[in-house]
Amino acid sequence: MPHSPQIRWLDNLLGLFYPNLCLACGRNLPPRQEGICVSCLFKLPRTNFHLEPENPFAGRFWGRVPLEAGAAFLYFAKGGKTQRLIHHLKYEGKQEVGVFLGKLYGLALREAPGFREAALILPVPLHPRKLHRRGYNQSALFAKGLSEAMKVPWLPNGLQRTEYTATQTRKSRLERFENVEEAFIVPNPGRVKGQHVLLVDDVITTGATLEACALKILEVEGVKVSMATIAIAL
Repeated sequence: MPHSPQIRWLDNLLGLFYPNLCLACGRNLPPRQEGICVSCLFKLPRTNFHLEPENPFAGRFWGRVPLEAGAAFLYFAKGGKTQRLIHHLKYEGKQEVGVFLGKLYGLALREAPGFREAALILPVPLHPRKLHRRGYNQSALFAKGLSEAMKVPWLPNGLQRTEYTATQTRKSRLERFENVEEAFIVPNPGRVKGQHVLLVDDVITTGATLEACALKILEVEGVKVSMATIAIAL
């Protein structure tokens, strides 16, 4: 139903003072639309890994972690739409990006083999010092969106990070794993015992952090683990 001239005038006036921009391309969004424009939604670099049990994401854990399923929603490339979205989420306080992408991917995962059996979602945690500095855990926001779309509960503190580790940026995979090998605990094993856990994070590079988290979760009796991330860096 078309809006009246008065409402359109008000939308245009508000747009001058509070521009509503697409988080992926930076262009103006139509009035009353939020987040990502239709064009960018269509052009997001989706991997469709959830449709392929043997995919590049899962392959990073072969012989290391017995995964039920593993997938990333988007490809990550420098200067691309995914990098812009992740930057907004992690460094500009745009928490809605994580929830939005979680809901979007959750709609696909809830019908995908290996993911639709998940009974509990756990985000990779931040160390309390880093959490205090940022104010939120971006992986938890992704988990929240997935939970809403998949109708699966999530635990914000199902995993805890007990060690404040050095930056991973310039480390090899082995060095990264050694850096985080003993950095995580499952504070309440009874909450995850016997569950098919979906472990989630924002971006996978080498997979060392996810590996360390998964191995800690798998120490709990009867647990199965799948993984999902917003993006994968190839």
